[in-house]
Amino acid sequence: MCGIVGVISELPVDRQDVLAMRRQLVHRGPDDAGVLATVCGTLGHTRLSVVDLSEHGHQPMSTEDGRYTLVYNGELYNDEDLRRELESLGVVFRSRCDSETVLHALVRWGVEARHKLRGMYAFGFVDTAQRRCLLGRDSMGIKPLYTARTGGAAGVMLFASEIRAVLAHPKFDVQPDLLTMSAYLSTIRPEFGRRTMFEGVSALEPGEWASYSTSRYECLESCSCWDSGGSGAGIGCVSDIADTRSVIEDSVIRHLRTDVPMCSLLSGGIDSSIIARIAMDQLGELHTFCAGARSDGFADDFKMAAKVAAYLGTNHTEVEIGPAGFLDRWRGMVDATGVPLSTPNEVAIYEVCSALRGRGFAVALSGEGADELFGGYELPMIQAQSYVDHIPSSDLSAGLFHLQSNAWVNDELKPVVMQEDWAGATDSDSLLKVWYQLSFDKLRAGCSGSMQAHLAFHRRMNLPNLLRRLDTASMLCSVEGRTPLADRVVSDFAQSLEMDDKFVNGSPVQTKIALRRAFADRLPGEVVERPKASFPLPFQDWIGGRVDVLNRSEFARHIFRGEAIDAVVGDPGSNWNLTWPMMNLAIWGERWWGDSAVVDEVFAGSAEDSGVLS
Repeated sequence: MCGIVGVISELPVDRQDVLAMRRQLVHRGPDDAGVLATVCGTLGHTRLSVVDLSEHGHQPMSTEDGRYTLVYNGELYNDEDLRRELESLGVVFRSRCDSETVLHALVRWGVEARHKLRGMYAFGFVDTAQRRCLLGRDSMGIKPLYTARTGGAAGVMLFASEIRAVLAHPKFDVQPDLLTMSAYLSTIRPEFGRRTMFEGVSALEPGEWASYSTSRYECLESCSCWDSGGSGAGIGCVSDIADTRSVIEDSVIRHLRTDVPMCSLLSGGIDSSIIARIAMDQLGELHTFCAGARSDGFADDFKMAAKVAAYLGTNHTEVEIGPAGFLDRWRGMVDATGVPLSTPNEVAIYEVCSALRGRGFAVALSGEGADELFGGYELPMIQAQSYVDHIPSSDLSAGLFHLQSNAWVNDELKPVVMQEDWAGATDSDSLLKVWYQLSFDKLRAGCSGSMQAHLAFHRRMNLPNLLRRLDTASMLCSVEGRTPLADRVVSDFAQSLEMDDKFVNGSPVQTKIALRRAFADRLPGEVVERPKASFPLPFQDWIGGRVDVLNRSEFARHIFRGEAIDAVVGDPGSNWNLTWPMMNLAIWGERWWGDSAVVDEVFAGSAEDSGVLS
């Protein structure tokens, strides 16, 4: 796992600019670092050595003739398969690193390689002869990649694994994106589509590959393998226990390849328990970690994880999180990443990764993906079924139904919470609403039924954000998080199943049916039947400990009405759906624009750009 940066320009690039960007990513690659200047620009890399720890894995990595250069962040889970194919075409490998496999795959197949790579990745690849830069991201959206341009006509194009590395370029003017800030209040996601919290910084979407001219910084072509339903979607198949088990086992086994110590996160739920079961069977020994709180009503993860660990015979560690540690880590993570947190779970991920890294582990398996692929979210699925059953009487499109039914700050609350001028500048979230509608319509076209489309929409909206938070929190600790259930092949298989093999809105409600059936004889019964738990931390009881940030924050006063701030400060626990996103924006605003004069200037500039405020 690595951090990548690039400054793309056919004019000379100041090496110090690239080094300034790369310094922001040391945590993503503490084992090695490199910088290489080419006629297309300068590329930088930091390396967390996981497979082939030798110097042969050093990046930037170039072909022998120097025409092609790659910076790559990821792991390839069909590396051996692709190597055999490339060797049959005459490629001679010098290392065991999958980065070399990706390099030769891109040289041989170009953008068509996107159909061959199975794994998590983001990369920058330059062809000095064609004066092109190809950027790509895996189809599940596990590894992030951000781009920006700076300096006008004589400027450069930037890309990096994290936003703060882009913002570290000395010529980049850091300004908030008002539309995404408003969208964050609704979704608690710091991105939607290509938009980020910062004006002028874009995110490559999951599965997007884009080719740029290095002389004009123009996107010559863009394609995506984020599918609209999966290769098997729409055909349906009978759920077969052996098939389900085989697909999941194959993915977990492929995710076990490493030359450094590996462990597994274990919450005691069905997803993480399946992964730990298979890993233990393959490795013979395994260390598992669970993070959470011991408060009343929140200790189930510890209890169930301990049962699974005893059942499997793993070496198990519990990482307890308390209110003071939660509040300190929350603020520290916003400062470190440069963006608001999405969910309180990010703190738990960080704490457990910090603990396991301290025990010598650099790779951790995690269970993200099963809920979005196999129908694990009980309440959202019940709501979707109700919507489907009453479509004629609904005044909302399907996309808007999802936005409103899952909003932290909904349309009714927005005018009460937001300053009138700011609400006007965001045009009542019209862009966000259009994006939700178009995204659902695209997915519906590739699905066999209404509920399949709604589940595919959960995958499209929820999964990239869950994977982003795992990547961000784990990599802050220099830990590679691997998600065997958020795998391209597993996704295609899950989407090919009938809905009755995933979710049934009956009495009782059934979720993740195929998974539970496939592993019913491999895990304790109470684990197999355990329902989904949303948050392992009682953050609603804890967030009041730092609510003073709203009172002192000039940034918050520009965004939120005084009455809304007073309501949250007066009773943060009861108003937790407001408190969490409002406090995150306040902490984020202080991080970047803490001085009151700077805040005034920022909002004045944003207002002028919007054409709404004077």
